[in-house]
Formats: sequence, structure tokens, C-alpha cells
Amino acid sequence: MLLVGAAIPLLVARPVLAQSLVEPPQTVAPIEAAAFAALLRTGTLAELDVACAQVMALEDRPRLRQLQQRLLEVVPWPQSLDEVLTNADVLIRCRAPQAALSVLDRYGPAPGPGRVQWLLMQWRAANSALDHRRAALALERLSANQPANLAAQTLPLQRRPDGTVVMRPILDVLAGHLESRGFQQSAAALLLTAATPGRPGAERMQQAVALLKDLPAEQREELLETALNEAAAAGAWGLVTELLEAQAALPGSRGRERLLRLSPRLDDAYGEWRLRRWNPADPRVQELERQLRAPDPPLDSLEAPPALLPPSRQGSPAATP
Repeated sequence: MLLVGAAIPLLVARPVLAQSLVEPPQTVAPIEAAAFAALLRTGTLAELDVACAQVMALEDRPRLRQLQQRLLEVVPWPQSLDEVLTNADVLIRCRAPQAALSVLDRYGPAPGPGRVQWLLMQWRAANSALDHRRAALALERLSANQPANLAAQTLPLQRRPDGTVVMRPILDVLAGHLESRGFQQSAAALLLTAATPGRPGAERMQQAVALLKDLPAEQREELLETALNEAAAAGAWGLVTELLEAQAALPGSRGRERLLRLSPRLDDAYGEWRLRRWNPADPRVQELERQLRAPDPPLDSLEAPPALLPPSRQGSPAATP
């Protein structure tokens, strides 16, 4: 069962062969025909993994297809869980995520740490294959019928050029898969199950409101108001502005007036102009347009910006009616 509050390590989600950690050389020489034929007959999983990196660097598609087919057969059924996970991992890196899903179907682990790794590998393969149904199913099974727990778990999504890894909460990844399948209401309901304070919770409520197109205006405003309080408490003033803009678009909302009062505090001339531009004869609109057209002042002439209000619900601009 997934442990609440513990981030999933990258190497648990993606077992990596030692050989695959070696960066391919800048200039990759093609494998000779006889050596490649021998590799297909007797090569180990690790050797095939290295060969995949080489032929992908050369964009040799015919050989890549041969390697992908061989990777389906190199470790025949029955396989242990470790063999299945490693085999699937190599297939994903060899641009064969659908084949990786087929390999994963060879094993059905019982509940426990092994099943967590198996489900994470299923998600990786399905996500690479853009199979949102299977990707969502794998993450739903990880939730153990408690989807709110997934807000505390993270998934590795991308490795940056500097070697660091982009992580994202599983709950948000699952909501994205549901949205991609056209299940906007389910995605919004999932986002709202996470009682996350501060900016993350405000962003999830903002996304849920955007997904719930048919939600009555009163309920939309109530959700936006809660998100505003959370964003203001965290001092996320850019997000506060976005939420007020969404609130101002609702019929009968007071968000427009509140945003106009907030704009001068944030020195947001463009945001204030967007709200007032409907009346070009207004002297304030003309002044804002002059500001926006003016060139940037020299750095040494800039004054310190006015201090923002402290990030408390009672004293924040968003919480002031």
C-alpha cells in the first residue's frame, strides 16, 4: 500500500540498469551487420539496452524495430517481478511503451511494495504511450480508494539537462489524465478532494472551477472566494490577481471592484487598464495608457515598490470586501 506522506523515489518508479546510466558518445558509430545479428541472437537485456541507445542516436528505425521485437522475447515467460520491471523499463527507453505494457501484463503482484513498483511502471509505460485510460487506472489503484492521499505523493515527470528531476503530485497527474479522457467533472472532483492549504490548494480550486463549466455562478464564486483567501494568506499576489479576474467575469460579482482596488497596490498598470479600458474617456484610463507607452526608467531612478500587506486573511487585499 502506498505510504502516505512519503515521496516516491525516482529509482523506485524507474529501475535503471547500470549500463543505461552511461551517456552515449557524441559521435555514435553504427554497429556492424554481423555484430548486430549476433546481438539479436545472444545479447543480454543490458546489451540490448545499450544497443537501443545507439540506434536511436543514429535514427536507425529498421534496427530499432528489430531490437524492440527482441526485447519482448529476450527474457521469456515466466519472469520474476524484478525481471518484468527491468524488461519494461528498457522497452520504455527503447521507445516501445506499448510493448512494455504487454510485458507488465505477464505478472500480477500481490499487495505490497512490489505491487506499488509494478503500478508505477504501468503508469510510466501508459503515460509514454499516451494511453490515458491505463495511466489513470494505475494511479487510481495506487490511491487505495483514498485519492486525497495522492496529494502528498510525487511522480518524476521529466529529467532536466542539468540532471535534476521535475516532480509533480500524483493527484494532479491523475486529474490531468481524467481531463484528457474528457472526464472534466471527475477531474475537478478529484482536485477538490485534496484539502491542501496555501497556494497549492488555491491553484487546484482555480483549476476545478475552470473544469466545471456548468457550475452555477454562486458556487463558482464561493470556490473562487475560498481560493482567494488561501492565495492571499500565502502572499501569492499574482495568483490573487488571476482569481479576482475570474471572479470579475461572473455576473453580479464584486471581483471587478476589488481588483481595481488591488491593482494600484501591486503596481499593476496593465491589469488595471484591462478592467477600465471599456471607458476610454476616463482620465484614469488615459493616464494608464501613458504609463504603459512610456519607456522604462533608468534603473538608478526606480523607487522601492510599496510594501504589500502582510499575508494574513484579515489584512489581505483579497479578503477585504
